Amino acid sequence: MLPLTGLRIVAVEQYGAGPFGTLYLANLGAEVIKVEDISNGGDVGRSVGPYFVEGESGDNSSLFFQGFNHNKRSLSLNLSSPQGQEILHRLILTADALTDNLRGDVPDKLGITYKQLGKINPKTVCAHLTAYGREGDRAKWPGYDYPIQAEVGYFKLTGEPDSPPMRCGLSLVDLSTGVALALAVISGVLNARETGKGRDIDVSLFDNALYNLSYIAMWQLNAGHNQQRVPRSAHFSLSPCQLYKTKDDWIYLMCNKEKFWAALCQCMGHSELIEAPKFINFRERQKNKEELTGILDNILSKKKTTEWLSIFAGHVPAAPVYDIEQALTNPFVAKTDRIQSMCSDCGQEIKMLAPSIRCDGEMVKFKRAPTLGEDTKDILTELGYSAAEIAKLASYGII
Repeated sequence: MLPLTGLRIVAVEQYGAGPFGTLYLANLGAEVIKVEDISNGGDVGRSVGPYFVEGESGDNSSLFFQGFNHNKRSLSLNLSSPQGQEILHRLILTADALTDNLRGDVPDKLGITYKQLGKINPKTVCAHLTAYGREGDRAKWPGYDYPIQAEVGYFKLTGEPDSPPMRCGLSLVDLSTGVALALAVISGVLNARETGKGRDIDVSLFDNALYNLSYIAMWQLNAGHNQQRVPRSAHFSLSPCQLYKTKDDWIYLMCNKEKFWAALCQCMGHSELIEAPKFINFRERQKNKEELTGILDNILSKKKTTEWLSIFAGHVPAAPVYDIEQALTNPFVAKTDRIQSMCSDCGQEIKMLAPSIRCDGEMVKFKRAPTLGEDTKDILTELGYSAAEIAKLASYGII
């Protein structure tokens, strides 16, 4: 059994960050029930293009949506209504946790905080992913990945020094905050099972992005160093660790231990560089990095990237510089189980990446993302609602 088998999560989620966090839980065996507002078409991710499952016309045909929401169930529910709240309360009695990724002032309005749901189920863990937190001046602010990247300094750390400020190529704030949400949920549930009492747990895009500054923030706060961009995507303090030119392309080397500098020199056939005074240690190599870059460019330009990778394999941390297609067709990926597949409603194969957390060779069985409200009747039946009651709720627009 997967480690989270038996864990039930109610997820009032949409778009990217929240769904990415609960996807980790679903792929580890948890039952994730997406609560979607039927009045506005559910998760906005359902309409995100430009690519959709070929031949599929349902509201789950967006490949964006499929990527974040496979292996989940969908409950369409109007939480703003008394009847919707009653359904939620019955559901919470069966659940370990509720997650949401809404604007900071919305959870309280929707009745999905521990103050409200703890009265129904004291063990409930309410994990909130917001843009700027649920308190303070920005609680009511909408917020997204890219503007937050800009404000916390990522744009001024990414790209070449003479280029315009540049965001990271991926939505790293959304994705990393989703992972933090998953960790928050598991931490809260472990504690609730031990103590019998749940709680609110908060993560925010802004706080997580700020926390990711890590040692860069330590340098500024304690040494007054205001880190700026450096050429060729280099490490800020260690060398050689950057892009270098080869005969046909680029290669990235990351010699972040002294032993790798020696290995690099030996693999290149230039052992004399190991003990050269200008390059004898990290401090000297960093001080003379421009000269070292020229020397390494000259040596590495004698062979193609693939030739160097063969020479460095197992000795020097090195990588080719791929685009997305090359990354996904890389034999290290394509010839393994790192790409999985599932079937759409019309029988079309949908390929996706396997989860990054592995459990002794065991892997979840992949199921395509649900249509809006696909599991509503089944979930309500499980909660004790009769067919007549379900039909009545549907006629009122509650589900």
